[in-house]
Amino acid sequence: MGLILDGKKTSEKIKLELQEKIIQSVKLHDRHPGLSTILVGEDAASKMYVDMKIKACDQVGITSKSVHLPENCSFSQLVAAIDEINYMDDIDGILLQLPLPPHLRNRTDEIVQKISPEKDVDGLSPYTIGLTTMGDETYTAATPKGMIRLLEEYDIKIEGKEVVIVNRSIIIGKPLVMMFLKRNGTVTVCHTRTKDLDFHMRRADILVTGVGRVNFVTKDRIKEGVVYIDAGINRDEKGKLCGDADFEGIKDKCTAITPVPGGVGPMTIAMLLENTYLSFLKRIRAEKKA
Repeated sequence: MGLILDGKKTSEKIKLELQEKIIQSVKLHDRHPGLSTILVGEDAASKMYVDMKIKACDQVGITSKSVHLPENCSFSQLVAAIDEINYMDDIDGILLQLPLPPHLRNRTDEIVQKISPEKDVDGLSPYTIGLTTMGDETYTAATPKGMIRLLEEYDIKIEGKEVVIVNRSIIIGKPLVMMFLKRNGTVTVCHTRTKDLDFHMRRADILVTGVGRVNFVTKDRIKEGVVYIDAGINRDEKGKLCGDADFEGIKDKCTAITPVPGGVGPMTIAMLLENTYLSFLKRIRAEKKA
């Protein structure tokens, strides 16, 4: 069986380190880092994710503010809520929980850009994506940042490896390309219109998927010794949480593999907390210079 990349264990280690840093920072600066979450609607999964993030904030000493807007919230109401938080001195990071309700979904990019770049701890604004492209990963999107950190925690070499990413979103695929390139990986990005997807997947030394399909990655679609990172979130026919992979079917063929749950998910939350803390430090420094 391949090495299990334990995101839960690694995230707990990161959170403990953050907790210590925040304790010292509060003594120095007389305030806690602050994160505001914004949830629109009543989606059960989104509510669960927001609750998990709030709980994690409490664990490390980050003050959390929760804004819950109704399902029928208008574009202007949501933008007004974001704008109000942009000007709150005690809030260092803003997390807009995605996806938005259907009537706002086609304006997601426009809405995300209303978040102040200095508080964009989810790493989705054009400014932050531009920084990532240039090699500055301070506020890089939490999910890809967590993936890279997990690989580094287990000393998995990226340089010179064939990396295949089956996802092209701004949440995972696009920032992850830049992070692998920075570490001298050779990157191929695949998507729904990629021809002969199996060809690309089978030649990957490191394979990342975020497809949202049960049993998308099977034993015949990967090569022996691949490192596999599963960012899929699905429910199988029994309602059990699972990723994109047939985990039991492929684990013995992988050098290393992330489980679902317990792999990428906990790392995403840990990186969100770290980004909030880094934003807090940056804003403290700016205030002292002013």
